Amino acid sequence: MSNAAVETPPSVTPPDLEDLLRRRDPLRLVRILLWLALLAVLLAMPLYLETAWLKAGQYMMIGGVGAIGLTMLIGQAGQLSLAHAFFLLAGATSYTVLSGPTGDVELVGFGLDPGLSLIGAVAISTLLGIAFAPVAGRLRGIYLGVASLALVFLGLYIGQAASSLTGGTSTGRAPATFELFGFPFSNGGPELEIAGVPIRAAERSWYLFLALTAIAFVLAQGAIRSRVGRSWRAVRDNEAAASVMGVSVTRAKAGAFAVSSAYAGLAGVMTVLWFDILKPDESEFGTYGINVSIAFLAMVIIGGLGSVPGALVGALLVNGLPQVLSLYSADLGWFTGTGDGAITPILVSSFVYGAAIILVVLFEPGGLAAIGRRITGRLSKS
Repeated sequence: MSNAAVETPPSVTPPDLEDLLRRRDPLRLVRILLWLALLAVLLAMPLYLETAWLKAGQYMMIGGVGAIGLTMLIGQAGQLSLAHAFFLLAGATSYTVLSGPTGDVELVGFGLDPGLSLIGAVAISTLLGIAFAPVAGRLRGIYLGVASLALVFLGLYIGQAASSLTGGTSTGRAPATFELFGFPFSNGGPELEIAGVPIRAAERSWYLFLALTAIAFVLAQGAIRSRVGRSWRAVRDNEAAASVMGVSVTRAKAGAFAVSSAYAGLAGVMTVLWFDILKPDESEFGTYGINVSIAFLAMVIIGGLGSVPGALVGALLVNGLPQVLSLYSADLGWFTGTGDGAITPILVSSFVYGAAIILVVLFEPGGLAAIGRRITGRLSKS
């Protein structure tokens, strides 16, 4: 036998992991840079914008937080809900009661720290969502939508009847000023300046709302990418197949509804801080009425069902357009009519996002998020 040398194949160096990731998603770094640039712009806005524009931006963030919760429920779990306004009222009332002063004969208050009251309000909203779990876990589609709509009318009744909690429809009650570690988000407390600009109530509230929106966004993205999110999508696509794979359909549906309720409760806390008063509605159309639930539904349809960034864009249109039109109409004399039949900024906004819903349903069912994915897909191939 000849001892012929056996040639050893040349060693293959494994490709760099970072290079692999870059080839799989060449636009990942671009997206990260764009998000960082957007964050920098949002952080700098209070230094340049007037108070009215900051308030408008805060209202858009309220819509963004609520829309994120609803898009996870509808787009990820496939559950229709029209009860967002109810949980908005639940969060607003819970925060006001928990942080309200004690010893008032007419109004209930527990005198808790505002930061703890915010967490408590979100927890109470979550528990109310869990209480609705027997219904949410067994119904779907239009049946769940109609059942959840009953909660809005229940909230209308409670808001009017429980005046010791809400203050009643005539006067309402003021919430406690939000504080974090003793720092008030108002004109009180220490004087602050950034680049020569005084940081007062409007600027402080902007940063508070921005932080809450960012936290809500990050948590939602994490939930969607986790095992919980995969179970939601499995139930949405095929309940029978999900059950065979070991997913508890009832638990997944109930969990999605509870998470959505928590987000709506947080949006409710932001709402009462934005208005600086808790005032229940006198009819089913108001701050916590059917119109608000429909507005949130419009946000997620326009933005794209299941898309968290799309929900923010939808909120920018639905909640932002009335605010922008109101600011410009005062200067330009547009839409300043009053009384029945008057064309107001809110009416014009309703027409605009109503038309946007029709266009999305007819031509792009995936919403603005689908358009964004199509554009990034083409850029990644080029």
